[in-house]
Amino acid sequence: MSQRIPRLIHSLTPVRHFSAFKRENRRVVVTGVGCVSPVGVSVETAWKNILSGHCGVVKLTDSAFDKLPCRVAAQIPKDDFDISKIFTKSELKSMSPAIAYSLIATKEALSQSQWLPMEIKEQNRTGVAVGIGMVDLVDICEAYDALQKGYNRVSPFFVPRILPNMAAGQISIKYGFRGPNHSVSTACATGAHAIGDGFRFIQRNEADVMVCGAGEASISPLSFAGFCRLRALSTSFNDDPQSASRPFDEKRDGFVMGEGAAIFVLEELEHAKCRNAPILGEILGYGCSGDAAHLTSPREDGLGAFLAMQRALEDAQLKPEDVGYINAHATSTPIGDAIESRAITRLFGDHASKLAVSSTKGAHGHLLGSAGNLEALFALLACRHGQFPPTVNLNSISEDMKSVNYIAKVSQSWPDGKRRVAVKNAFGFGGTNASLCIAEFKD
Repeated sequence: MSQRIPRLIHSLTPVRHFSAFKRENRRVVVTGVGCVSPVGVSVETAWKNILSGHCGVVKLTDSAFDKLPCRVAAQIPKDDFDISKIFTKSELKSMSPAIAYSLIATKEALSQSQWLPMEIKEQNRTGVAVGIGMVDLVDICEAYDALQKGYNRVSPFFVPRILPNMAAGQISIKYGFRGPNHSVSTACATGAHAIGDGFRFIQRNEADVMVCGAGEASISPLSFAGFCRLRALSTSFNDDPQSASRPFDEKRDGFVMGEGAAIFVLEELEHAKCRNAPILGEILGYGCSGDAAHLTSPREDGLGAFLAMQRALEDAQLKPEDVGYINAHATSTPIGDAIESRAITRLFGDHASKLAVSSTKGAHGHLLGSAGNLEALFALLACRHGQFPPTVNLNSISEDMKSVNYIAKVSQSWPDGKRRVAVKNAFGFGGTNASLCIAEFKD
């Protein structure tokens, strides 16, 4: 028997004609974007407000938050945005707010991309990669309360509302997209991972078009209590909410929770050109890593962030000096911002002082699972329009972080010269990291 095993293994070993199956990576461009955010419920409004330094952080007025250490959040402006006027009551029963936000942002992105395929072949080559970082805790609490009154009081839509893949599912069903139907849930790196995974699907010819991003709607007393117990939220600015989110600033004391969604339509370059689609920019590279260190904190030396950025640049076949801007993850926590700054300095060396670095979270807070994609949108627009978005509330930088060139308070113009290239970082609890390399489109 022992003599037969090697022969059996040999007989099952495939012939290694690798060259016959080798594919060149395809170029991936962005042809549409959409967003629902605390700084605007359209891309045009959000970008205008980001450049002007507008802040969407407000004081929470619900009495349920009164006894909690943090009482501020970055909420979607409710005065001019009411999802009950966008969806029917029946539709809203089947979806959480995060799913609703994702559908609204998708509609804007597909409209800009001019991509609403009716032919089966085109629908089969269009996929969805949209995630949710945290399920709706309000839904869970309400379902549990209903169960105490009787089994029949639990909504039949309870499970579909809380599954993290249902934003992707609802988008796929609505538009008939039968390409890869994919969802990631990697905490605060969710949206960046979704864009990166969609990029890979197209790059490797598994789809021609991918709808990518994430949605998040986690502002509730229970989620606040949990994050406060972790000492993750800002608690020093309850009476001055617009000063609470302050990435890289010496007085930062925790993040401010936000809500919303941002969606990208990614497309293979030749496919986009053949139909004269608008090309807003290009995804050049994608890098992932794990910190392998701690449940909630990154490694002190920033190795996880360093590796994600390094791998994104390697994937894009770029050198550190080719990058002009970094949209940092920087959530406004004392430890996290300093570690990311350390990682940037380590990877970019002397070029770090010439890089423009900012975190738009000062304006829109931290959207958890939908942070990386919303901020990737602003990095894309920075490359497209040649403007660096500012870091709101960045007044004073500590000595150990001054080796990096931060864009503070006021937007700046991108210097003329070589191709505009940006890196977007997103890091999550559990030590999960993602970096995207984004650039202006050059044919």
